[in-house]
Parts: sequence; structure tokens; C-alpha cells
Amino acid sequence: MPHPAEKDNPIAMVDRIAAIINCVAEQSSAISMSEVARRTGLPKSTTSRIVHSLLPHGLLEIVDDELVLGLRFFELGELASRPRTLRRLTYAHMEGLRRVTGNSVHLAVLDGRHVVYIEILRSRATPALPSRVGGRVPAHATAVGKALLAFSPPEVTERIIEGGLEAIGPRTITDPDRLRAALWRIRASGIATEQEESGRDSACVAAPILVGESHEPIAAISVSGVAAEMDIAGCERAVRSAVDALREQAALLPRRGRTM
Repeated sequence: MPHPAEKDNPIAMVDRIAAIINCVAEQSSAISMSEVARRTGLPKSTTSRIVHSLLPHGLLEIVDDELVLGLRFFELGELASRPRTLRRLTYAHMEGLRRVTGNSVHLAVLDGRHVVYIEILRSRATPALPSRVGGRVPAHATAVGKALLAFSPPEVTERIIEGGLEAIGPRTITDPDRLRAALWRIRASGIATEQEESGRDSACVAAPILVGESHEPIAAISVSGVAAEMDIAGCERAVRSAVDALREQAALLPRRGRTM
């Protein structure tokens, strides 16, 4: 039976539901119910009850006794106007970047501590990358994330630093002062780069799409490939040219409230 406080407090219940869904969404693979309970700090009985209430709605699914996001989330994602509009307005420029550089091109937005990929145009010349549409990666470990953080309010970066800078690749920046210095350089140049920060043998060049006089970053575009094979300087020129062209259309791109 639910605890009376849980039953009578709908806000607390929504918080618990959100914590469970976010925990499952942040994983690159399925996760056990007991691990969800551990990570969210919820009792196992509460976790089990909420999970089983979400299953009929398609918000979560059980695969081999572990949890994954349900199909309904992907259906809702396709209906979201912001990613759809961003993809429509940037697609031609992304396709041009893929053709000119011969590398894979990503479009991402900042969501809390992570970047979320909302479009990926893969190149046949580039080996398969672990990124996927809808996938999340810690912002500090990616060129797109650093490009977005560099033009975000300082408190956004400080909250990420306070939560710890996890090493994702062999050369991920995990020192707060090094990250602050890197973001300062990116803001000055308008271009972010990374080599093996998000994964072994990978490299990336990115730039933000900025709007208005405040230069608010609403998304970032990147070119990614094998570190030993990428023409970094050429990719920087191509990405800069694409973003400069997009700024003329930036007023048409939808904005959103900050998530941090």
C-alpha cells in the first residue's frame, strides 16, 4: 500500500515518476529496477509500484527483466516541434557539411548536464560512432556541448562543475579550471574542438547557432570523425561558414526555457 504522504502529495509523486524516467533515459542500455531504486534513492517497493503503473502507458518497457524507455516516448519525440523545426532549417547546411568534409554531422541541444542529439547525418567514410538521435552525452565531454556551454550563462557551467566532471574518453577535461579556460577560448573564437574527449580515436569540430543580441545558443552543429584522419582546420572553416549562414535564419528557430 502507498504511504499516506505519497498518496496525498501529487507533486511528490510527479517528482518520483520524473526521477525514475530520467534515470532510465540517461542509460545507453537497459537498467535493472533495483539499480534505478539505488540511483534515485527511492525504496524498491515505491520504484516497483511506479514502474508497473507506467508500463501500460508505454512510457517504460521491460526487456529481459530490465527497463528501457517505452515506444510512447519516441512517438512523443517525433511530435515535438522544436527538434522538428531545427532539423528542417539546418538540414541543408548539415548535408553540405557532410559533403564538403566527408565526415558525420551532428545537431545537438543542451539539456541540463547533457547534450541531446536531434539529428545525425552519417558519412560512409567515417566509422560507426556511438552517438544516436535522442542520445545523451555529458556536455563537458563533447565539442557541441562545450560550444553551447561557452555561450551559456556562467552559472550553467558552474552547476555542471559542481556535479563532477566525469571522464568519458581518454582526454576528457575533468579539471574545473581547464574547462573554464577552454570555454573562454571557445567564446573568443566561436569554434569548439575536441580530440578523444568523448571517445577513443574520435575528433570533433563544433559551433553554436546563436540568436538575438544576447547571442543565446539554441543548438550546435558539429563535424565528427577519426582523429588521425580529420582535417581539423578545413572542418573549422566549413563549420564556421555553415553557422554564419544559419544566423540569418536564427530568428525563425524556436526557443525554450533553460533546464538548469
